[in-house]
Amino acid sequence: MRQAYQVYYRRLVAQVFGLVGDLAEAEDAVQEAFARVLAAPRSFIDADDSERWLRVVALNVARTRYQRRWVFDRLVRAGRVEVTPAAVPGLSADRVALLAALRRLAPPTREAVVLHYLADLPVGEVAATLGVPTGTVKARLARGRAALARFLADDPAPLSEEVPHA
Repeated sequence: MRQAYQVYYRRLVAQVFGLVGDLAEAEDAVQEAFARVLAAPRSFIDADDSERWLRVVALNVARTRYQRRWVFDRLVRAGRVEVTPAAVPGLSADRVALLAALRRLAPPTREAVVLHYLADLPVGEVAATLGVPTGTVKARLARGRAALARFLADDPAPLSEEVPHA
């Protein structure tokens, strides 16, 4: 278990961070995945790909947290609650812009984009991790690239063209 933590932890945190855009949330989700290994070690040991098992658990934890924050996020978008962005040391303006653009993607599209481009997983591995066909991953990647190109352009598209969150 200790060896798996040393090998996978940073990589998994980076992947989940790309999805959620919050380092503390990403660390919590990955730590929860490792805690679940301790609670049910047999399923981890029996897994064909232990890193994939951990990644799926961490993504599921992040999704659950996302669903729980849904009402709060809706209030923020409606302007009923104001949130000031927390400063994250060491992030360049380009990375902040990329994370903001990723947050505008629908969650399934964001998951595919982050796992393929940031985690550098092949399409087949992304499909296996997300439990969807490779064609679905390819479609999500195409939509994600197109949306990110608009969001990151010098003259960004109006917010009305933003991809809706699921």
